[in-house]
Amino acid sequence: MVDAVRAGAATAGQSTANSTHEPYNIGLLVKDLDTYYGTAPDANGVYQASPTSPYAKDLASIDKAAKKYIDQAARKAVRKGEKPAVVFDIDDTLLLSLDYEKRYNYTYNSATWAAYVNKADRPAVFGSPELVQYAEKKGVEVFYNSGLAEAQRSAAVENLKKVGADINLDADHMFLKNAATPPSYLSGCATPGAWTCTTVQYKSGTRKHIESDLGYEIIANFGDQYSDLEGGYADRTYKLPNPTYYVS
Repeated sequence: MVDAVRAGAATAGQSTANSTHEPYNIGLLVKDLDTYYGTAPDANGVYQASPTSPYAKDLASIDKAAKKYIDQAARKAVRKGEKPAVVFDIDDTLLLSLDYEKRYNYTYNSATWAAYVNKADRPAVFGSPELVQYAEKKGVEVFYNSGLAEAQRSAAVENLKKVGADINLDADHMFLKNAATPPSYLSGCATPGAWTCTTVQYKSGTRKHIESDLGYEIIANFGDQYSDLEGGYADRTYKLPNPTYYVS
């Protein structure tokens, strides 16, 4: 969630309010977010999304279409002699950060975010761990391409195991940001101690590495941000809903 832009940001396919008009009221926007997610605290005071919410229904529709496609694309790739793969973002693609967003009023702070991630206790994004399992059962190699820092690897692995996305959680399949010793395939924007890659450069560069260097055909790429998906090196992209923040 590094480089997150909050209130007033526009995502691809959206536009900000005209400067001569009053923007959408932030209090009403928060109410809309709560309605969309069906946000409510559980017995431990942790904010959760409702499995009957519009958010959950949107995810179910995406998952249904993705499973149908993965099944067809995997068989087609094998017939062509290719090694099919899928790529998943982690934050709000596999692990839901709604409690953090709600608790900190949809603002970002690197220290509170790091502490939250390191608790390794985020719930799953509805249906996403099952999608990981489904891809693996169809003979598709699963990779992860996340903006989390290398220092957060152990927490990410622990959390993904908790929610049932326990597939290929090794360093050869889970790519995280390593600003200290970036990989050579990102040398155009990252050298030791000097990381200048945009999210699109980092993520598309990693997908290029998976295809060009590791020899896989990425049949599908999943993310909650448009920057997770832009830059090519995937046959199809799936944008999961996330109206709470924007990563450029």
